[in-house]
Amino acid sequence: MFNVGDKIVYPMHGAGTIDSIEEKDILGEKQSYYILKMPGEVKVMIPTAKAEEVGVRNIIDKESADKVFGILEKDETEMDKNWNKRYRDNMDKMKSGNIYEIADIVRNLSFKQKEKGLSTGEKKMLNNAKQILVSELVLAEHATQDEVEQLVENKINTSFMMFKSEENIQESVVNKFIPYDGTGTSDNI
Repeated sequence: MFNVGDKIVYPMHGAGTIDSIEEKDILGEKQSYYILKMPGEVKVMIPTAKAEEVGVRNIIDKESADKVFGILEKDETEMDKNWNKRYRDNMDKMKSGNIYEIADIVRNLSFKQKEKGLSTGEKKMLNNAKQILVSELVLAEHATQDEVEQLVENKINTSFMMFKSEENIQESVVNKFIPYDGTGTSDNI
């Protein structure tokens, strides 16, 4: 059972603070609801009886937030080449509410977007995953949404440059014909 003022995560929606616990009569059925106040003045009602079942949990602590940033700094993990399968796999990760899985989605899809773009569905998924990630990190880091968004972007850009720029140089079309040895000169010419 959560209390007013608790900071919680509602999978697929993000993190917020319990504003109140109210009894509502919906379709003739009286139930108790957590009224979750989320960023952007959004309010969500979560039935208290089903909160655990749907995966509502406390937000992460500072140490876990540092692990999330660590995930954003790593190279992308293996994803299915078939976009449909990849989409379903990522959707399952999002439904889990696991912040580390969501960070993995944000990093992987961000890399893919920088490399060759994303389908409309995957762009929407990336935006949703980012929103969920940022909403929890804002509360865990006691920071503003802009600060966290900038930090997430910086981590992704840095890791992309570190892991993908060398890879892109080595795999470019020109280098398939003229090998690049990393020094800027080629002895093969």
